[in-house]
Amino acid sequence: MNIQQEKIDNLNAVLTINIDPADYQQRVDKSIKDQAKKAKLPGFRPGMVPAGHIKKMYGKSILVDEINNLLSDTLNNYITEQNLEVLGQPLPKVDDSKQYNWDFNDQFEFNYEIGLAPEFAIDFSSADKLTQYEIKVDDETLASRIKNIRRSYGKMTNPDVSADDDVLYAQLTQLSPDGSVFEDGIINTTSIRLDQIKDDAIKASLIGLKKDDELVFDIQKAYNNDAPKIAAILGIDEAEAEQVKSNFNLTVKNVNRLEESDLDQVFFDKLFGADAVTDEAGFRAKITEELESMMQQDAERKLQNDIYNYSLEKIQFELPDEFLKRWLKATNEKLTDEELEGGYADFAKNLKWTLIENKIIKANQIEIKYDEVFASAKASLDAQFRMYSPQALSEEQLGQYTVQYLQNKENANKAFEEVKALKTIDYIKSVITLDKKEIAYNEFQKLAQ
Repeated sequence: MNIQQEKIDNLNAVLTINIDPADYQQRVDKSIKDQAKKAKLPGFRPGMVPAGHIKKMYGKSILVDEINNLLSDTLNNYITEQNLEVLGQPLPKVDDSKQYNWDFNDQFEFNYEIGLAPEFAIDFSSADKLTQYEIKVDDETLASRIKNIRRSYGKMTNPDVSADDDVLYAQLTQLSPDGSVFEDGIINTTSIRLDQIKDDAIKASLIGLKKDDELVFDIQKAYNNDAPKIAAILGIDEAEAEQVKSNFNLTVKNVNRLEESDLDQVFFDKLFGADAVTDEAGFRAKITEELESMMQQDAERKLQNDIYNYSLEKIQFELPDEFLKRWLKATNEKLTDEELEGGYADFAKNLKWTLIENKIIKANQIEIKYDEVFASAKASLDAQFRMYSPQALSEEQLGQYTVQYLQNKENANKAFEEVKALKTIDYIKSVITLDKKEIAYNEFQKLAQ
């Protein structure tokens, strides 16, 4: 058996494999004998079917299977022995001019295209500079957070007249262009949150209303053409909501207001536990601390994203794009040409980052231990559970869920890749210069967008 590599360029090559009968005959004979021992055919006792009979009946299919197995073993061994860093998997080149009899005497020749990983250098240093933001809570953000917390622990009241941030419980009736009720039109009784109204003039018109008051308004303008929001308000689907151009008559059924909780010891104890906070100053300090902790996570995510984009811009190299597109099509039968072209840029970007990751991990002998993968998966699951339940799981329960989660190969690979990405980011952070800069949260939000 012979295998040769023909380099097309630095990123593409063709492997040619020549197989003689002597290379496959022993494998085929063994497979035929094994099949004979297992076969259950009429007229023969189990395990006593002659090998020649099996060869006559199933020989060609057995030959095809063994040739495929031989090709797979040969390709994998050659790639390993030659230390080839390939992208995707080898793709067979179809040659209709070659016809085989599959009579156990054929000399076979198979050609495979391979995509080669590019050569590139990693040269991060202190000359590379990025900004590391330290977010500080601005007065507006702090006030908004305190207001939301106080309202969460407040009580519902029903004032006579609506004010800013109230909720109107109202009937909405679709109108014709002439202002009359639209025949068979939309009628829905729902809650209208004033803080969600986008148009200032319409929002102002909804303030000062009493029970049974009526008002005509443009619902598309009120919600800035937000189809999902309009669909929820009117009780219809999004596609229909996009087509609604009518005005609506609003009839107030009730005015609801969520009063803010008093800043007293009962409120503080509910939030933080008995006597952990005893006055308004301590309450504001605690909320500020919690906000800045959450905000720092936002800052870290931005830094990680900046490092990712900076790395891709700094380390330039090409990929065997045409080969990779053929490989993606070959391994994803339902992938359309439009989907391939639309998604390839993101695929290539992620592949480049993976190559950068692998090079950094290998060059710096960075280890990724199971304990680290387990801890990362555990923290991720803990965060998910906390989204749905205020009661945290016990360490034992969380550990059991993590073990079950990582038994799934896809989940385990995902957790491994997350740790690998973080270790790569940490390495880059340790080499480059991070210029620390304080920034107010409202300014950081504008920057992140």
